[in-house]
Amino acid sequence: MSTAITSLTNGQYQTVYNVFSFALASMLFTAIFLLVSQGRVLPRYRQALVISAMVCGIAAYHYIRIFNSFNDAYLPTAIGGSYALSPMGFNEAYRYVDWLLTVPLLLLETVAVLALPKATRASLLTKLIPASALMIVLGYPGEIAVDTAPKMIWGALSTIPFLFILYVLFVQLTKSLDRQSPEVSATVGRLRLLLIATWGVYPISFLFPVFGLDGSDAFVGRQVGYSVADVLAKCLYGLVIYKIARMKSADDDPTFAAVEFEGEPASKQASAPAAV
Repeated sequence: MSTAITSLTNGQYQTVYNVFSFALASMLFTAIFLLVSQGRVLPRYRQALVISAMVCGIAAYHYIRIFNSFNDAYLPTAIGGSYALSPMGFNEAYRYVDWLLTVPLLLLETVAVLALPKATRASLLTKLIPASALMIVLGYPGEIAVDTAPKMIWGALSTIPFLFILYVLFVQLTKSLDRQSPEVSATVGRLRLLLIATWGVYPISFLFPVFGLDGSDAFVGRQVGYSVADVLAKCLYGLVIYKIARMKSADDDPTFAAVEFEGEPASKQASAPAAV
């Protein structure tokens, strides 16, 4: 459970409610889009799209649980008035269960879409997956801590595997991009920056109480920050993975590129009469 916030104003409640609704819709329909778009990439890249759809699907499920927990936790005191905390309480742990599942999968889809050699892929994943799980596990005690000292200690411990993940993504993964086209390499570079930028929102939201933002304002800021970061780190990230899969499919197969990007099979183009 999160630290109990005993009441929210009507505006605060509506803000959190609408942000949860936005995040849920984004996750659900991004997952559907990625699943139905598998035929737009070559078979070897479809696993990355399935994993990305799983990430959004898992997140959508947990946002349903978060949504329901929030509705049960805060009940209206009067029409248009404030909302008071009920005995049910708000369960923040749903987010950490979600992250424990989806963050390793995010890193898995990043490696999968590049179709790296088996040994390289295995080496990267054996470092990224345990580190990402450890980062989430160490972050949760700080999330539920009331005092600043334990919050800072657990936050610092969680930062250690986070920095290791950055090292793997920006140093070791870079060595594996030699085989990629310049366009794919550039997009992967932006993908990593997107991941770091969105992940940066989480510790900022985590540390709101340390920055002097507390009570209901900190609660609302944290829920909005986490939700927006989730949409960017899962939905937008998944769409960039889809773009990379399309680019690599076109690089690998000229016929696919002709059909998908020019509208006609290469064989038909070759047999068409030249324009006068």
